[in-house]
Amino acid sequence: MTRISREPAISPPPSKQRGSSSLVRLLPYLLPYRWRWIVMSVIALASTGATIVIPLMTRAVIDGPIRNQDQQGLWVLGAAAMGIGVTEAALWFIRRWLVARATLGVEADIRKDLYARLQILPMSFHGQWQSGQLLSRVMNDLSAIRQFLSFGLLFLVLNGIQIVVVTAILLSMYWPLGVVVVVSVVPITLTVLHFQRKFTKLSRLSQDQAGHVATDVEEAALGMRVVKSFGREDYSYERFDEKARALYDTEVDKVAVSAKFWTLLEVIPNLTLIVVLGFGAYAAGMGQVTLGTLVAFITMMLSLVWPIASLGFLLSMTQESFTAADRVADVFDAARDIHDGPIDEVPRGGKLELANVGFRFPASGADHPTDSDGWALRHVTVTVEPGETLALVGSTGSGKSVLAALLSRLHDVTEGRIMLDGIDVRDLSLSTLRRAVATAFEDPTLFSMSVAENLRLGNPTATDEQLAEAIDVAAADFVYDLPFGLDTRIGEQGMSLSGGQRQRLSLARAILAKPAILVLDDTLSALDVHTEAQVTEALGRVLGDVTGIVVAHRASTVLLADRVALLEGGTITHVGTHAELLADVPEYRYLLAADDDFAEALP
Repeated sequence: MTRISREPAISPPPSKQRGSSSLVRLLPYLLPYRWRWIVMSVIALASTGATIVIPLMTRAVIDGPIRNQDQQGLWVLGAAAMGIGVTEAALWFIRRWLVARATLGVEADIRKDLYARLQILPMSFHGQWQSGQLLSRVMNDLSAIRQFLSFGLLFLVLNGIQIVVVTAILLSMYWPLGVVVVVSVVPITLTVLHFQRKFTKLSRLSQDQAGHVATDVEEAALGMRVVKSFGREDYSYERFDEKARALYDTEVDKVAVSAKFWTLLEVIPNLTLIVVLGFGAYAAGMGQVTLGTLVAFITMMLSLVWPIASLGFLLSMTQESFTAADRVADVFDAARDIHDGPIDEVPRGGKLELANVGFRFPASGADHPTDSDGWALRHVTVTVEPGETLALVGSTGSGKSVLAALLSRLHDVTEGRIMLDGIDVRDLSLSTLRRAVATAFEDPTLFSMSVAENLRLGNPTATDEQLAEAIDVAAADFVYDLPFGLDTRIGEQGMSLSGGQRQRLSLARAILAKPAILVLDDTLSALDVHTEAQVTEALGRVLGDVTGIVVAHRASTVLLADRVALLEGGTITHVGTHAELLADVPEYRYLLAADDDFAEALP
């Protein structure tokens, strides 16, 4: 199994670092593409230089060959101007090609690191986050960052350089008109500062609402069977419509703010142009400037209209990218409270020891069943010998599934120790531990891939013979009747299969992993009586070769175990054989009394 050890190129700083600093933290991703960025920057500067030079050549043509009626000089300067124009177009093409390759690579690298980060973050993180919000960050937010790096950042720099250089040239050409241009920058700056904060707030709200919409779509798709079975299509639509309309209203508000940006940033340059034309015509008439200088001045002045007018759009894009970077940083900054241990050798003995184990969920996980002190488990002590099977029995909320999850460190113990062959499981690397402990869940997850790929998830090198053996033990022979057998894609979440079929595939997957510890979290709950009997008989043979932990509600499943542990209020109160607990523990008899197989299970 591939071990995920990929760490992000950014180091998680304190969560208070936000805004532009979040985007700066992503800049190390540009390093592998630095030469493309350097070449692209040189080409972009050359292209901007060509844009600036062309008006100066216009002045030279008007004040030189045209004024002096020099036809040969006109051809020479005209050809030079055309050559510069063609060169500028070529440089634009090369720049766009280079920046696209670089920024697409940066986006792909961040996306891979972000996905890797999601894989190593603990279950406590995934329990608190909506999947749609994570999807929005992995797709939409990274796309916003790429667009800023490929377009917004570049043009902010180039336009800034162009504004400064052209303004300096205008001042040198005729300083009174140059001052008019400089003064026009002041209201533009004030406009930007006025609208910046509001647009930033709306941008963050919009991206969060997009995540809510994505969550609704995903939940509706996965829960379509439930929605239809209760005839609640209208209700589902109304919930979605409420979130979609909220997103629509926010986007309209963003457009309104941007419109005010654009209006003022269009009006101010145009007013400046009118002033320049008026004073420039007067100065030319008085002989203070040449006609060529005036034409060049106006041409260069017009070349500033786009850089100045685009500031609103570029700054809006900048704020969106800052917000997107904040949201991506939220994932990178999330606490990783379950870490790899130093030991990589897989334990094969199978002796399992729980010593005074206690566990409580974080405050945000208060919806999980806990006792009055907030503990889901407390003072749990039990030893399971190699090859022995222990059944965990208890009422709903007693902590059975939580205890099963602690064995593979889906959560970490809050107190006490869990040892495997005398080694604290926290001293094992996660990949090593999870090769030693395999779990088949009551509500299994299957992926949009073939049956064989789903089964080999825990053991990619499993042979066809081992695959067939696991399928036989789990009574999952139905897979051979699927349209393409083991190569059949079973669809998202395996929803094309029944609950019992999904459980049997989950069981086969766990068996195929060949673990030292096999955990069955009420894996047989969806099976009919005849299939359960078939699976139980086969499991009896498998459990003889591994250490088994069986979360059980049925007496027939309990009979798989050598011993039974009764959990009450998050604590193991009794441990013994099935017969001993039936005889001596009234609570145990009560738990099994509702089972149809109870009478048959009596000794």
